Amino acid sequence: MKPDDVRLPDDALSETFLASTGPGGQNVNKVATACQLRCNVFALGLPLHAYEKLKVLAGSKLTQSGELIITARTHRSQEANREEARRRLRELIAEAHQRDAARRPTKPSRSAKAKRVETKKGRGAVKAMRGRVSLD
Repeated sequence: MKPDDVRLPDDALSETFLASTGPGGQNVNKVATACQLRCNVFALGLPLHAYEKLKVLAGSKLTQSGELIITARTHRSQEANREEARRRLRELIAEAHQRDAARRPTKPSRSAKAKRVETKKGRGAVKAMRGRVSLD
């Protein structure tokens, strides 16, 4: 799934604007341009595998109540920060929909095991020769 294919229902989202940091001069002190986007992940209707992966990807951005919080403050305008936050949310949800490849455990071959043991014996022999020289 591509980020452009993700549809965000308006009833699952809420936005608040905060005072931002960074460039902007006096504008930073006067205008709340940073966007904090809150998304109720239960309202998105994600499949179970996508929800589980989203929990891992979001990490501390996901609250106990199932709200995903994304803060965007890189731009000087509210609109640009709003778009940035929504873009990041869409990317996160699209990445959560990607299924990981199933891992098939394998065993080392008998020859690989033998080669490893021989290498270890060789290294042990080299190290054994490093001891004190005795004059017998």
